[in-house]
Amino acid sequence: MTGTLRDSARRVQEFLNERGFSFDVQELPGSTRTAREAADSVGCQVAQIAKSLVFRNKANGDPVLVVASGTNRVDLRKIRTATGLKLGRADGNYVKEKVGFAIGGIPPAGHSRPLETILDPDLKQYEVIWAAAGTPFAVFQLKPADLQPLTGGRWIELAE
Repeated sequence: MTGTLRDSARRVQEFLNERGFSFDVQELPGSTRTAREAADSVGCQVAQIAKSLVFRNKANGDPVLVVASGTNRVDLRKIRTATGLKLGRADGNYVKEKVGFAIGGIPPAGHSRPLETILDPDLKQYEVIWAAAGTPFAVFQLKPADLQPLTGGRWIELAE
């Protein structure tokens, strides 16, 4: 399967395989750039989409990954209260440079360097969730319980 994937999706599949995860990256004909598009493409609820958002740590400029349920808006104040992190928005150039993937296809893992990661506990209510896999057309299915071992992230209430 990895031979038929675009480069960015193949990098995600190889990362998953190398770390012993048996998730299968799929490239779809329809866009998965937004949570709504991804849900429509895979046939699930928008809330089952694990959207990966990159923010900039204002203290040191490092990227911080937030993996949120597709229906949730991220409350940066809640994250700051829980972690002490003061996060700011990151533009497309920053994201591509710091994590190695473009906005619209950012996976929860497999970045060009390890990222501090925050996970949305609202994802835990679903049996399965879907995450981006490196391109705006690639996804993989996993269980919410897989997110923490996959990302090293912490579960923090973050929804507005």
